[in-house]
Amino acid sequence: MTPRFRGLPPGRAGLPWLARRRAMAERGSDLLERKLRILLAEEEDYALRAERTRADWHDAVRQLDRWMLRSALLSGERALRLATDGADARVEVDWRLTMGVRYPADATCALAGPGGFQPDNTALHEACDAARRAVLVGVDHAVATAALEAIRTEIAATRRQLRALDHRWLPRLEAAHAQLLIQLDDIEHDEHVRLRWAAVPRGGRGAHA
Repeated sequence: MTPRFRGLPPGRAGLPWLARRRAMAERGSDLLERKLRILLAEEEDYALRAERTRADWHDAVRQLDRWMLRSALLSGERALRLATDGADARVEVDWRLTMGVRYPADATCALAGPGGFQPDNTALHEACDAARRAVLVGVDHAVATAALEAIRTEIAATRRQLRALDHRWLPRLEAAHAQLLIQLDDIEHDEHVRLRWAAVPRGGRGAHA
């Protein structure tokens, strides 16, 4: 039995209809394969970037913890509170669009100045610098991980679409095309036999039976 497709014309008219659908599905599969290759290359780049920025961020946080501890021992917690002016960091994200996927490609982070507070020892000064560095590398890591997540989500969706085309849609079209050819051949054969029988005189049909 020919697989059912909505809009499939009956008879021989169904052959070009199925051929067009098959050509469209094959082009779609080729495009999805190309998209997948490009996204996999992007995934590799951002996976390396995410790993590098993660290591930088963890190192920055460790350095900050060390200088914060030294500052607290030398200057006390009050000096640490005074060194924290509560100013926000302003982050501007640059977005990229690749094969229909929108993800953060880079970001610039503007940090407020130290204000009127002046560190009274080297440890506190180093702690302030370490905090600023931790914020900057943290932004870099956030960009890399967000981009990587968006790319991987699209890769998974693309693979699902490709599997649907290659393992379900294209085989159904090919099976429908092959079965329709068989049905048309059977119909033509039956019609040929009928015409032959119609051409035989009524009295002579017994001799050809």
